[in-house]
Amino acid sequence: MSNISSNLKFLRKKKGLTQQQFADLMEIKRASVGAYEEDRAEPKYELLKKIAEYYELTMDELANDVIDEKWKPVAKSNASNLRVLSVTVDSEDRENIELVPVKASAGYLNGYGDPEFVKELPKFSLPFMKQGSYRAFEIKGDSMLPLPSGSIIIAEYVENWHDVKSGSTYVVVSANDGVVYKRIGQKFKEDKGLKLVSDNKTYEPYWVEATDILEIWKAKAFISMELPEPSPEPTLEGLSAMMAQMQKTINSVVDKN
Repeated sequence: MSNISSNLKFLRKKKGLTQQQFADLMEIKRASVGAYEEDRAEPKYELLKKIAEYYELTMDELANDVIDEKWKPVAKSNASNLRVLSVTVDSEDRENIELVPVKASAGYLNGYGDPEFVKELPKFSLPFMKQGSYRAFEIKGDSMLPLPSGSIIIAEYVENWHDVKSGSTYVVVSANDGVVYKRIGQKFKEDKGLKLVSDNKTYEPYWVEATDILEIWKAKAFISMELPEPSPEPTLEGLSAMMAQMQKTINSVVDKN
């Protein structure tokens, strides 16, 4: 859990600022300041960076340290483990859905945390999506058939990787494998990472180490330019195979009893 709310409140009062004065300085609404200080919401990347720079802090210090009268900045040798998502917003301060096409996947590995890179991605919005941080990824290949290559997965950002559910599908961004859309075979483990499974069973499952993972997004919807074909008419051979499988299942149950 971050300390952003209590730190923002302490730092604002330390400067002798009202919520409205601080809101004016940050060019945001006063109600947003109240929401941040009451821990009902957290500032997005660009605003968090702006606040940290105003108070001459790192974003890691602002989010993770307990800043009070006794606090003193400490030099940190380890890289920050804070996961901060870069997003863009529309004219009404609502988050856009940024699209990562296949041709931008390689660049996304380096630019996913760079606001300038994210800003250049194509953007759109879907009014029926619940509030959250979403991104859209174009998938390639046949590993997740029947979902065809070229489909666009709309996914919600997962901040806590322990919330990942086995059996559900996710977009996993990793340093070695890039952007992949897979089904999770086993819950996230700090010592092992994630087991990724393809719906097309000709592909073997594999593990992605925790240290290799950059981002995880939970699939919520998809867009495809290929409309589904009608189901084929059942053939005599197909019906015979179904009956044989049913008989085999019945025999198995009888034998157990």
